[in-house]
Amino acid sequence: MIAAGHTGQVELARAGLRDPDPDVQAAALGALARLSSLTVADITHLLGTGPAPVRRRATDAALSVRGPGSRSTLYTAVAEALGDPDPLVVVGAAWFLSERRVAAAVTALVTTARTHEDVRCREASVAALGAIGDPRGLTAVIDALDDKPTVRRRATVALAGFDDPRVEPALRRSAEDRDWQVRQAAGELLREDG
Repeated sequence: MIAAGHTGQVELARAGLRDPDPDVQAAALGALARLSSLTVADITHLLGTGPAPVRRRATDAALSVRGPGSRSTLYTAVAEALGDPDPLVVVGAAWFLSERRVAAAVTALVTTARTHEDVRCREASVAALGAIGDPRGLTAVIDALDDKPTVRRRATVALAGFDDPRVEPALRRSAEDRDWQVRQAAGELLREDG
C-alpha cells in the first residue's frame, strides 16, 4: 500500500481500503491521500465504520480531500468525529477543523473543550477555537484558563485568535498563572499588543 502511493497505483490503494487488516486500510488511506485520490465518501465511510486506527488516519488524510462535498459533507462528518470514543480521533478531528477554519464546527468544539474527559481533546478543541477565531468560541477559551496546565497554555495562545475586549484581561490573568509556560505565553502576547 505504501508503495502504491509512491508509484501511482490508485486502484491497488483503493482495494486496500477494503482489506480486513486495519494497518493495510490506514496505509491505503495514506496512499490515496498522497495520490490526491481520496473522496468525501471514502472519509465519511471510514469515519463511520472503520476501526480506531483507520478513523485516526482518516482525520489526517481528510485534509487532502478536494472536490464536491469537501466544504460541506466532509466538514460535517469530521465535526461529528468530535464525539468519537477514541480520544486520538477527536484530537485529529479538532486539528482538521482548525486547519480548515470550519466555523460551522464552533458549537461542537465548544462542547468538547468544556466537557470532554480527556485533556488532550479539550486542549485540541481550545486550539481549534483559537485558530478559527469565531467570537462564539471565546468564552470557552477563557473558561479553559481554569483547566489543566496544558489546556491553560493552549488557551492562552488561542486568545491571540480573537479581537475582543475580554482578551487583554484574560491574558493579564494568564500572566499571573502558577505555570511558568502559561505566564511566558501570556507575557509574549501582551508585549506584542503593547
